[in-house]
Amino acid sequence: MTQLTSNEKIRNIAIIAHVDHGKTTLVDGMFKQSGLFREGQEVDDRLMDSMDLERERGITIAAKNCAVDWKGVKINIIDTPGHADFGGEVERSLSMADGAILLVDASEGPLPQTRFVLKKALEAGLKIIVVVNKIDRSDARPDEVLDEVYDLFIDLDATEEQLEFPLLYAIGRDGIAQETLEEKGENLHPLMDMVIDQVPGPAYSETEPFQMLVSDLGYSDYLGRLAIGKVIHGSAKQNEPLVCINDKGENVPLRLTKIQSYDGPSFCETDIANPGDIVVVSGIEEVTIGDTICTKEAPKALPRITVDEPTVSMRFSINTSPMAGLEGKLVQSSKIRERLNKETLLNVAVKIEESAERDSFIVKGRGEFQLAILIETMRREGFELSVGRPEVIFKKENGKTLEPLEQIFIDCEETFLGVVTEKLSSRKAKMTNLVNNGKGRVRMEFSAPSRSLIGYRDEFLTDTKGTGIMNSLFAGYGEYRGDFPSRYTGSLVADRAGKAVAYAIFNLEPRGELFVKPGDPIYEGMIVGEHNRDNDININPSKEKKLSNMRASGKDEAVILTPTRPMTLERAMHFIRDDELIEVTPESIRLRKIELSCTKRHMARGKQLKGKK
Repeated sequence: MTQLTSNEKIRNIAIIAHVDHGKTTLVDGMFKQSGLFREGQEVDDRLMDSMDLERERGITIAAKNCAVDWKGVKINIIDTPGHADFGGEVERSLSMADGAILLVDASEGPLPQTRFVLKKALEAGLKIIVVVNKIDRSDARPDEVLDEVYDLFIDLDATEEQLEFPLLYAIGRDGIAQETLEEKGENLHPLMDMVIDQVPGPAYSETEPFQMLVSDLGYSDYLGRLAIGKVIHGSAKQNEPLVCINDKGENVPLRLTKIQSYDGPSFCETDIANPGDIVVVSGIEEVTIGDTICTKEAPKALPRITVDEPTVSMRFSINTSPMAGLEGKLVQSSKIRERLNKETLLNVAVKIEESAERDSFIVKGRGEFQLAILIETMRREGFELSVGRPEVIFKKENGKTLEPLEQIFIDCEETFLGVVTEKLSSRKAKMTNLVNNGKGRVRMEFSAPSRSLIGYRDEFLTDTKGTGIMNSLFAGYGEYRGDFPSRYTGSLVADRAGKAVAYAIFNLEPRGELFVKPGDPIYEGMIVGEHNRDNDININPSKEKKLSNMRASGKDEAVILTPTRPMTLERAMHFIRDDELIEVTPESIRLRKIELSCTKRHMARGKQLKGKK
């Protein structure tokens, strides 16, 4: 057995929290109080949420690293996403950590997404520090929340040692942490002291040669491909000849042209990669997440990072609508392929397959939300593409069809209990738990097929008048539960090209909800609204009023139209059926039929009806 030594100059810690429990704000406080910024320096809030999408949505999407120095010890902080759809980010960020801070809201308590990341951290054997945040909230219930945290640890089969976790209470926004509820904290020093005292330094062997596990990738215009990861054993110097062991087991030679380590949210150059530290190295082009960088003399691969399998797939293809190329710069299939391949290098949870159809690709991921973020990022980069309806990935086992299942957690007012239960039951969900504490709100748990959630989230918010909270967690594969209707309404489809006219829209409003405004360009086969009934109808939203020289009093008043709801990407993904597509451009999101011609669709429908007879 190799004797391990721990590097007491370094601590590697991940922060685990549900969306909006104050994780990024707490990291900001640690930055400010560690002396990273000079007195009076102007600093942005939520420094770690560097992507535009993260700032807009208030969530962490990509796992990111930073470091603070405290009492001569370097603390590498790894910010993990709080959403189960970004599980791939979670797996690779935890591969670099030796401990974790579990941040829980003092009112909401531990929520499903917290459960997902905590389960991964406990499985990895990390030392957990529990921080109950936002204790200044008017509805805070820290004692009850602490009981819920214990229940969660027991539920996740935590060991006796893991159950005896150190505990702090905090107000992240004010940069305060305290050991008890009674004493008033002044700063975050108790938290940083606890990290140094409770989290072990990274263990390494003094006899083993240099080994580094690649957990993340970056790119620099000056240095090329960057490999980010934790040094497991040994050390390496700049310009040292090494090898990279890839997923095929091949040894690819490389030379470290530059070594950088984290200093605050940015990098600083260093001459040597020390054991236990998280470093950024350049000098290798062909590298993927999970590869091992090691010495030429004694190449030895580390266990690769494994992630849960994808459960949802979507078809990405070039935009073939009459408006193709008008709004985006990047429209060719080769550019889309290149961008998707780049995503698979940076994101271990995304997989790509070539489709049988020309110029289209099957993209597989952990959830529809993860794929929506990918599409949104691409459109902001100037891409123009078409995407199909999200579909779950089925499996065959012993002649049976298996489908992905979700555990759904719902918190809503008691009055909505009936409508939520009815809707989910019709989508083949089974209730597994119901808690009514008599305070007007109920908590429900369901086991449901993943496909039942596609399109249900918007409906749920409407049914609960925006007051319901729904979270889901992947619960593995189970037997196929049968078919159910995904949408009870049809589409209003434009039958010709033109521009939408107020007069036509006003007269079409009784047919259903329209998605277009006066002046919007339309084309044949474009979906311009949702029909009240379950069938599709062809309409003409560009029809103008017949003009004649006859006038009658009261006939020419201005038309007042119902305001249209903006079409978001998630709403479009939930709305479309199997024979429909979303046209995504940097400026617009439009819905369309796969077959644009009204005549051809009519003929195909006729053939289908004949076949049924």
